[in-house]
Amino acid sequence: MQYKTETRSSLSFNKVNNMGVFPLDTLVRVESMASENAVVIFSVSTCCMCHAVSGLFRGMGVSPGVHELDLHPYGVEINRALLRLLGRSSGTSTSRGGLPVVFIGGKMVGSMERVMASHINGSLVPLLKDAGALCL
Repeated sequence: MQYKTETRSSLSFNKVNNMGVFPLDTLVRVESMASENAVVIFSVSTCCMCHAVSGLFRGMGVSPGVHELDLHPYGVEINRALLRLLGRSSGTSTSRGGLPVVFIGGKMVGSMERVMASHINGSLVPLLKDAGALCL
């Protein structure tokens, strides 16, 4: 990734990478929210897959931080940024495709498919241990 050299306090600067241009304030917001807890789920309150991934973590004894983007004042912008980080088209402003998006230890794991694949192949528990979300 390449960064412009101006300060973060200005809302007009952009972070440039190979997936396009993001408003810096949105990426800073996503990074901040993703590091609030060992496990963070960006979700929509009416999404059954979002509830399922949250249930998976709770069943493992992990208490994830959940951000319901349909209830968040910057939810649409955050959803667009997450979709781009996942390498997907942002779609329309009301599209909620790609959710849930899971971060463990402040790093994006991905969507439901990636989390489930990690759980099945045994790599999810070590990620949770390294992030301090599990004490086994």
